[in-house]
Amino acid sequence: MSVQPLTRADATARTGQPKAVWAVAFASVIAFMGIGLVDPILKPIGEQLHASPAQVSLLFTSYMAVTGIAMLVTGVISSRFGAKKTLLAGLAIIIVFAGLAGVSNTIGEIVGFRAGWGLGNALFIATALATIVGAASGGVAKAIILYEAALGIGIATGPLLGGLLGGISWRGPFFGVSVLMTIAFVAVVVLLPELPKPSQPTSITAPFKALRHRGLLTVSLTALLYNFGFFTLLAYTPFPLDMGTYAIGFIFCGWGILLAVASVFFAPKLQRRFGSLPMMGLSLGLFAADLAVMGLFAEHKIVLIVGVVVAGLFLGVNNTLITEAVMISAPVERSTASAAYSFVRFSGGAAAPWIAGKLGEHSIALPFWLGAACTAAAVAVLFAGRRALAHLDDHNPAPHSVDEAQAITVGD
Repeated sequence: MSVQPLTRADATARTGQPKAVWAVAFASVIAFMGIGLVDPILKPIGEQLHASPAQVSLLFTSYMAVTGIAMLVTGVISSRFGAKKTLLAGLAIIIVFAGLAGVSNTIGEIVGFRAGWGLGNALFIATALATIVGAASGGVAKAIILYEAALGIGIATGPLLGGLLGGISWRGPFFGVSVLMTIAFVAVVVLLPELPKPSQPTSITAPFKALRHRGLLTVSLTALLYNFGFFTLLAYTPFPLDMGTYAIGFIFCGWGILLAVASVFFAPKLQRRFGSLPMMGLSLGLFAADLAVMGLFAEHKIVLIVGVVVAGLFLGVNNTLITEAVMISAPVERSTASAAYSFVRFSGGAAAPWIAGKLGEHSIALPFWLGAACTAAAVAVLFAGRRALAHLDDHNPAPHSVDEAQAITVGD
């Protein structure tokens, strides 16, 4: 299906969307909640299940590792079985494994079930945007705006829901996701029609071949490095903060709001004014400085709180720009580039939480310093590969285009 880029003027057209679009958008909100849902309950899980910070952080490690690997095959699966079946498979897997995590009694069980959850999330996220666009009727621009809104709401409210339900029991957030995803599953079954399959099935080797292109390899390695900082912030900071589930939920909700606003609104404007590479380098440099300040004042909770929330601005801008760059950094299909990029960058996302947890057992500041160093190294990699990315600003998608929505999705 060919979709032309759309302008903001197009988005004002008075065209509604069918119920199928709303059903998938609702499921998208719940799926993106999973990013920060467990933040508020990390410490309670560790206390009640007698697990160390490093062991608890494996909830992120298993989730991200499986998500990254699964991204290599989502295109293969959806191109053979269709978007609706892939979407439903992802939802069903999340329902089952989120529920199983809720009834677990050991940290090892939760870590294992979070891995299964990561598989479901990969299948869902890789298919959701294409499904919404394919189901749109006469108002694709509004459908994409709705998708971006769903992403932002999910990222911002995930920690909040985790804090509210976690205040009752650490099992609450897991059961909450399972119930909400069940509602979404039924809605998709009833409301979403079958969508046409691609004429050419995707090859499983395509993502690896795509990494031969220096531009794609550069942005992938850059993302791998700054993900050490990103997931140090996300998975480790709740431990030195040592606050209640409600407080952690509200703090990371603030982070999510700024990340979503920066992704959707600030990044495109800054890109048009200053260029992609300068803004990517600046946002990563500011994030590295933010982590360094958090490391320097790791004993001061107010500094950590401000550092977490402000980081949302830097990460939101960078996530959108660097993953938009993925879409045009190599002469391959966008889905192939996205799969290759996600596989590489999630390696950093998988390793960082466990490493941060182990370092934090010796010094609460060390994880932040490592995150800052890795993020600074990401800037160096980006600078070294700048020639392969010199063409980025020759192709700027229109606001609320499919390209931009894809970029935001992969980034977050």
